[in-house]
Amino acid sequence: MSTPADTVTTTPEPQQRSGLKNLLARPPWIGLLAFGIVFVVQALGHTVMIVMEDVWPGPGYVYQSAFAMGAVGAVLLFLGMRNPREVAATWYGFWAGTLLWTGWIEFSFVWSANFLGVPDLMDPQVAGAIATKAEYLVMMSSIGVMGATLAYFLLNKETKCNFFLWFQRNLGLKTGRPSSGHERNFAAITALETIYVIWFFYLLLLFIYDENILGDRHPVTYGLFFLNVVWAVYLFQRLMKFWKVTTAIRYGIPTAIVTWNAVELAGRWHLFTEFWEHPQDFALEMGLLTAGVIVAALLAARTPAHHKAAISRQAPVTASR
Repeated sequence: MSTPADTVTTTPEPQQRSGLKNLLARPPWIGLLAFGIVFVVQALGHTVMIVMEDVWPGPGYVYQSAFAMGAVGAVLLFLGMRNPREVAATWYGFWAGTLLWTGWIEFSFVWSANFLGVPDLMDPQVAGAIATKAEYLVMMSSIGVMGATLAYFLLNKETKCNFFLWFQRNLGLKTGRPSSGHERNFAAITALETIYVIWFFYLLLLFIYDENILGDRHPVTYGLFFLNVVWAVYLFQRLMKFWKVTTAIRYGIPTAIVTWNAVELAGRWHLFTEFWEHPQDFALEMGLLTAGVIVAALLAARTPAHHKAAISRQAPVTASR
């Protein structure tokens, strides 16, 4: 008969699992995969718009193509909201939000700029170069809608967003306890997060670029660039510690977009060639990037939802002498 001293309890060891998708279910690979996909998609979004506006022969079907793109996003959102698997639903939401943003939102500003005859803002540093396209100047008018929706999200008692929760907690903005049993739809949450974060940082950069406010060469802008880099590094190192795939994806979206802001500012200063804005000159590079994102997305969609939880459910190993 064994005594308590004879009993040894050890920490459960993870089962041996093979396959790349199981490797991707562990940090830091979960966060890296999510970050890489979202980061590269920001570049590809620029490429898609440039191809549709400038590369395809003839402007006759630009808006029809944009409508179709947004419609595909709406279908993906529908499929994601019906999908019971959290990982798949989360990725459905990301792609839905990306296509809805590019197809229906960005091109609505393109249409408005063309309809109103808004000229592009030319770059004073480079002769003949466009600093800000007309559609983005029109986008600045959406700041009121941004503020109104921001108030809703900030005060929403059901939110799980760390950013909004921090303000609720520290500024006394709580509007009640979250509803018990409130069921979250991860496709809808991720789609809305994708749209909102892209929109927010577009507006932030556009107002920074405005010469009446700061301008892209203002000393404050350089300071904001430094703070953005610090923020991106902080978010990235936190992302590398995530175990749960869906949480990593949803955290990876703002992390990648905050990091992308540094790329946008550096490109504005002409520190490098933004090759994603010249797909006709860098067809091979853009093709490889696109193929890489497709492969990564397929792997990500098949990644186990929460490998750490599976490990923790294993019974402790008890050995008796």
